[in-house]
Amino acid sequence: MSEWMLATISRSRVLRKCLGGRFLSLNERIWNRLPLASRGTPLVRRYGDFLHSLVRLRSTRWQYHATFFLRNRPELQLISTLLQQKADGRSPKLAVLACSNGAEVYSILWTATSARPDLRVTTEAVDISEAIVEIAKQGRYSLTHSELMDTPMFERLTEKEIQAIFDRDGDEVVVKPWIREGIHWRVADASDPELVERLGPQDIVVANRFLCHMAPPDAERCLRNVAHLVAPGGYLFVSGVDLDVRTKLALELGWTPVGDLLEEIHDGDPSVRAGWPWKYWGLEPFTKNRRDWRVRYASVFQLGSPTAMRSRRELVAK
Repeated sequence: MSEWMLATISRSRVLRKCLGGRFLSLNERIWNRLPLASRGTPLVRRYGDFLHSLVRLRSTRWQYHATFFLRNRPELQLISTLLQQKADGRSPKLAVLACSNGAEVYSILWTATSARPDLRVTTEAVDISEAIVEIAKQGRYSLTHSELMDTPMFERLTEKEIQAIFDRDGDEVVVKPWIREGIHWRVADASDPELVERLGPQDIVVANRFLCHMAPPDAERCLRNVAHLVAPGGYLFVSGVDLDVRTKLALELGWTPVGDLLEEIHDGDPSVRAGWPWKYWGLEPFTKNRRDWRVRYASVFQLGSPTAMRSRRELVAK
């Protein structure tokens, strides 16, 4: 749906009422009865895009800390590969923004160091919540309940992986000390321009699954700020963001989409894929029918390298 149409709906009380909760509830019941195969047809897909645009228009967005260990395995695989490539006789620099309870940070470091035990990564882990940073820093989690998070964060782990990542302590588990080494935990706002000065340039910046909880103009401003953290030739991981916002900035600023595991990463988190079109944070299905699909569906970009400075026309036409 075009921005003009969305603006028209948002200004019209009649249209907001007609296309409001009852309309969406009825469509959700119909949608859930559709055969899975039919949801991928062009006509149904376009109608799903329309419904998702209405959901986004009506939804109240807020930040929350629900997450999982080893949440997106293809994404973790690519981060691990790039960290190893950056380890050219030095410790590669990694920043994880909106680190939440630490699950993403520990998942990245365990995946990378399991593949290469000699790898030492200088890690900056940042979140705006002091309480959640303290939980992440401790690396101690209950197997039965959580005060701040209501998701079963271990459900995507095998028992063997739990034993490899944690030490057991009664009804709790603690991330193994060698995984927690070298992490600098910080309470900070990813939108703060001073963050760049505080952290310095990073080889890899991970800004996943928090920008979608911001209004698009705020998400765009934050993402522009986050991009300044990436050292020339470095990589930005940014999933869990409105695709229109990410695509706009990628084209405007000449980011190079990384093609490795592009589709696998897009489809690698079943919870956000299952949320489309009924959750504002739901991720639309991957399709190559769009001219800009390489940019729109890439979750990983290289910034500041010679190839990353190609024009918008070249990126879209590829």
